[in-house]
Amino acid sequence: MKVVVFVVAFAIFVASLFAFGYSFQFPDEQGLLAMALFLAGILGVSASFAIPFHLLPALD
Repeated sequence: MKVVVFVVAFAIFVASLFAFGYSFQFPDEQGLLAMALFLAGILGVSASFAIPFHLLPALD
């Protein structure tokens, strides 16, 4: 079970890194969309670090 939680957290982390990079590919006219995607990347990385620290001790 711990491996599944780790794989899910790692997948969220990698997807968030792609969101960071992709947010800089939008043109200046779509600044709000780029900002929202960058914020989603930040929240995704935060969640990927929070999942193992808060969920794994509860599974023991």
